[in-house]
Amino acid sequence: MKLSVLTVPLQGVSADEAFKYLSSLGVEAVELGTGGYTNHNHCNPDILLNDESKIDALKASLDKYGLEISALSCHGNPVHPDKAVAKEYHDVYVKTCKLAKKLGVKTVVTFSGCPGDSENSIRPNWVTISWPPEYGETLDYQWNDVLIPYWKSAAEIANENGVEKIAFEMHPGFCVYNPATMLRLREAVGPILGANFDPSHLIWQGMDPVAALKELKGAVYHFHAKDTKVDPYNKAKNGVLDTGKYGDLSDRSWVFRTVGYGTDMNAWKDIMSTLRLIGYDGAVSIEHEDGLMSIKQGLEKAIAFMKEVMITEKPAEMWWA
Repeated sequence: MKLSVLTVPLQGVSADEAFKYLSSLGVEAVELGTGGYTNHNHCNPDILLNDESKIDALKASLDKYGLEISALSCHGNPVHPDKAVAKEYHDVYVKTCKLAKKLGVKTVVTFSGCPGDSENSIRPNWVTISWPPEYGETLDYQWNDVLIPYWKSAAEIANENGVEKIAFEMHPGFCVYNPATMLRLREAVGPILGANFDPSHLIWQGMDPVAALKELKGAVYHFHAKDTKVDPYNKAKNGVLDTGKYGDLSDRSWVFRTVGYGTDMNAWKDIMSTLRLIGYDGAVSIEHEDGLMSIKQGLEKAIAFMKEVMITEKPAEMWWA
């Protein structure tokens, strides 16, 4: 496994400055945002795809600091019911795949997206219950009429550009938000689809990341190191379906935290060990979204923590067996 960082928090500095800083901390790879919900300051497809010298400069900067690209990230909702909005996200996805080909990157990270409840919808409709029956009818429409056809087509675009892995971040609000929905879409579309496994989104739903990893064996294509702290008092009052603003840190049932500040080191050691157990040997990419820490302190604490818990060498032969 290699230690990576999603560079979006460092959007206030140039890509070269971000790479120099991260390399000095022992980071081995970077995950670069290319648009959609993800800032593209360090890797803008509209610039790079229209100027080969800019691509050469990006590659040279990465080489200078001994970094590789773990993935290109274009989080978005390409099945949004507003066709104009959907097109914007789809276009970013297409450009990201084309840029991946230019950069030799094999993994693209995104969301599955979420449609509306009918052809006439204007906003997404995330369904979390099967009754009353109209919710089940909505799910049938979303999956069979929109989601599966779209990703079959989108997978072809990835294939045409040498992208081997489309890694969905399992996130509430989108159709793929847990292992069951991830595997359902993978079965319908094919093995090019897998998970960008982010424990933080599973913890606040009440899932065990270790159990989820075992369920997804063979289908984990990228990994986000981000944590969640569940507030037991607020959860006891209101449950985990919290729609309060992320800035309401005292009143929310859960908040995102730097790794180690939501779940303890032993839990993260179990997660890293399970990654090894299921055969994952890719990037572990830190995503810093901690509302209680600065960018610098949050990233540096996360990097130090992950160095402590990651398993980076191949296992030895069992001489004791």
